[in-house]
Amino acid sequence: MDGHDPSETGEWTPFGKPLFDDPKTRALSRVGVVDIGSNSVRLVVFNGAARSPAYFYNEKIMCGLGEGMRETGRLNPEGKERARSALARFKLLAESMELPLLSIVATAAMREAEDGESFRKELEAETGLTIYVIDGEEEARLSAQGVLLGWPGSFGLVCDIGGSSMELAEIQGGEVGKRITSALGPLKFKDLDGGAHARADYVAAEMASLKEHMGSQRDRLFLVGGSWRALARIDMERRGYPLHVLHEYRMDAQAVRDTIAFVQDQDLEQLRSVCGISSSRMALVPYACEVLGPLIDTFRPKDIAISSYGIREGMLYEQMPDDLRQRDPLIEACRFAERKDARLPGFGRALYKFILPLFRDDVADRLRLVKAACLLHDVSWRAHPDYRAEVCFDYATRANLGGLKHSERIFLGLALLHRYRNKREGTRFEGLYDLISAEAQQHAEVLGKALRFGAMLWMVDEDQRQARLEWQSKTKTLRLHLAEHAAPLYGEVTEARFNSLATAVGAVETEVLFT
Repeated sequence: MDGHDPSETGEWTPFGKPLFDDPKTRALSRVGVVDIGSNSVRLVVFNGAARSPAYFYNEKIMCGLGEGMRETGRLNPEGKERARSALARFKLLAESMELPLLSIVATAAMREAEDGESFRKELEAETGLTIYVIDGEEEARLSAQGVLLGWPGSFGLVCDIGGSSMELAEIQGGEVGKRITSALGPLKFKDLDGGAHARADYVAAEMASLKEHMGSQRDRLFLVGGSWRALARIDMERRGYPLHVLHEYRMDAQAVRDTIAFVQDQDLEQLRSVCGISSSRMALVPYACEVLGPLIDTFRPKDIAISSYGIREGMLYEQMPDDLRQRDPLIEACRFAERKDARLPGFGRALYKFILPLFRDDVADRLRLVKAACLLHDVSWRAHPDYRAEVCFDYATRANLGGLKHSERIFLGLALLHRYRNKREGTRFEGLYDLISAEAQQHAEVLGKALRFGAMLWMVDEDQRQARLEWQSKTKTLRLHLAEHAAPLYGEVTEARFNSLATAVGAVETEVLFT
C-alpha cells in the first residue's frame, strides 16, 4: 500500500479499481458457512462482496458435543440432539435466504469420537446436506486464512483454541506455513485425574511437542476462539479499557499474566456477569488460562492480538479470487459502504484528490486512513443532523471493518466526527480520545475539517479541476484555486469552513484564487 499521488499513475491506490462488478466477486454476495465444533454449532452468512465482509446473519447454539468425550470416547448424547436441531434450523434458514451453497465443516469432536462418523451420516441423511469432517491441520489452515482475511500479508503464529483441540499455524507474508493440532482444548483435559498438577504436566508436555514442530515463533501471536475472546473481555474489564471491540485488541505478555492472576482471584459468576460472558464459556476460561500462560512462555511473541476472524472467515477466504484477497480490507469495505450508502458514490475519490496536498508527507499507513475517511464521509447522511457526528464516530470505531488497529479506529472516528462538528469536546466519546496521541487527535481534526470544507464544493467531475487546494508547509500558506465557473460555490458557509480548516492546519496566510 504505497502513498504516491494517484494523479501520477491514473489509479487511486491502493490496488486500483473496486471489484464489485466482477462476476467472481458478485458470486460471494451471500456465502453461508456452518462450523460444527466441540462447544457450539454456528451459522454465519456473509455479505461477502467486499474484501472485509459484513455479517448478514450470525447464530450460535451451544451444543457441547465434546463434553465428556475424554471418559466415554463418544459424543455427548444431549449435545447430539442439540446439534441435530441446530442443523435442521440452519438448513431452513439457508433455504429462506436462498443461499446458493451452505458449506459445513465439523472439527475435533466429530473427527475424534467413536460415533463421529455415524453421526455425520445421520445428519446428512436427515438434512440432505454435505458435512466435511476436517483434520486438525486443515482446521489450522482455515483458521489462519481467517486471520489473513483481516491482516493480509501478516507474519506470526495463529492459535485457535476450541473445546477439544488447539491448533497452531504459521503465517508469513500472506501464506500459511507450518501447522499442527494438539489436544489442548479445555474439554479434553479439564477433568484429568490428579487435578491442577496433572493438568500442568499435561500442558507442558504438549507445549514441548508443539515447540519441536513449529520452531521459533517470535512474531505476533494471533488468538482465535471463544475462550481467548472471553479472556480479552476480562482483560478489558481489569484495565478499564474503554473501547469494547475485540477484533485487533492488543495485549502483551505481562498483561496476559496479570489477567490470568485476576481470573484466579475473582468470583467467576460475578466476573461472568460483568463481562457479558456466557456460563458455558466462563466455565472453560480458567482452563484456557492454564494453556495460554505456557503458550506465551514457550513461544515468547513480540505482541498478542485478538482475532474475531477464524475458521468461518477462512472458509470465505477460501472462495475469494486471488485479486480480491490481495485488496486492503479496510479500503474495500469503505468503497462498498460508499457505493451502498453515499448520496454521490464516487465523490470520495474526487474528495481524496482535492485534500491530498494537505497530507503528502503522511506515511502510507496514515494515508490509507485519509482514503477511508474520504469514502466514509457521507455514508451517514441519513442520520438526524444533530447526531451525524456521533453516528460517524460510532460507525468508525465499532463497525465490522477489517485491517484497523484500535488507535486507527479512534483516529478515523475523530476525523469523521470533525466532518460534522468543529469541536470534539463535549461528546460522550471523550474517554476514548486518549487512546491516540494529542498529535494524532490534531491530525484527525485537520482531516475532518478538510472533508467538511471539500464537501461544500461537490466536485462531480474530478478531471475538471474546478477546485484545487495548495498547501505550502514552509510558509504555512493555504490557497484555494477555484475555476471561474465554480466561483458561486464559494459562499459564506464555504468561506467559514475554509477559514476553520486554515486554523486547524496552522496556516498563517490564506488566499482564494479564481482562475
